[in-house]
Amino acid sequence: MVTGIAFLGIGLMGDPMVRRLLAAGHAVTVWNRTAAKALPLAEAGATVAPDLATAVRGAGMVISMLEAGPVVGAVLREALPALTPNALWIDMSSTRQDEAQAFHALLTAQGRRFIDAPVSGGVGGAAAGTLAIMAGGAQADFDEAVPVLQAMGRPTLVGPAGSGQVAKLCNQLIVGATINVVAEALLLAQAAGADPTAMRAAIRGGFAESKILDVHGQRMLERNFVAGGQVKTQLKDQQNILAAAQAAGLQLPITQLVTERYQSLVQSVPQADHAAGLLGLEALNPGVRLGDAPDRLG
Repeated sequence: MVTGIAFLGIGLMGDPMVRRLLAAGHAVTVWNRTAAKALPLAEAGATVAPDLATAVRGAGMVISMLEAGPVVGAVLREALPALTPNALWIDMSSTRQDEAQAFHALLTAQGRRFIDAPVSGGVGGAAAGTLAIMAGGAQADFDEAVPVLQAMGRPTLVGPAGSGQVAKLCNQLIVGATINVVAEALLLAQAAGADPTAMRAAIRGGFAESKILDVHGQRMLERNFVAGGQVKTQLKDQQNILAAAQAAGLQLPITQLVTERYQSLVQSVPQADHAAGLLGLEALNPGVRLGDAPDRLG
């Protein structure tokens, strides 16, 4: 039984995820390296811990939503001495598969448990409680976590520890490539004399329909690049995809090209939404611009 939840990492995603947990009636203690980001959650009913050890002490479940694998590892190791015996740590950050497997090994060796459960759906999905949650771990641990995870979205167990991160990488592979292809389609329509808004409407419902065409296609038409998922985060995911492919002995040529596009883009707009792939494409095609709206970057 969960005797309390510690939630570590209050950023773009962490804040609305905690609010979903609170709305579902869970008792949540929150901690963030930059403490000020956690303070608004006190008004929503969360307990704000003054330090990491206080946050995890006595919690039956710990959820981390942090920047990257090295940060997760550092926080986990710092928290371990105060971590309740048999506590279940659910890492919802995006990390490499081998990092998730190492976290699992470390925690189980110390009498605790671990699930990697990265998410897809962005800030909007976090606020609506509709995140796709891809979990890797033991069936019994997953079953225990389901009532908590369901407050934030739709959890699916996809295999043993590390498998959640593989599923997330597959998700991000499709997202990263499709965003760039949608940008190319819209810019081609513009440059060739068609109305890109009408073109998008015309092809919707056909085989080209997708969530990316729907959400990010509209973002590009509006030139709204205020971050849901950031360019720098997408680049991290792209690099993790290539690392997983190398470990599996695979060549992924399209993913390599997409990674190069985000490597170029991160130099200028690292914190923009990954739909800013359109900006990188326009930079390759001087004089061609999608629409006449001003860019919204934050």
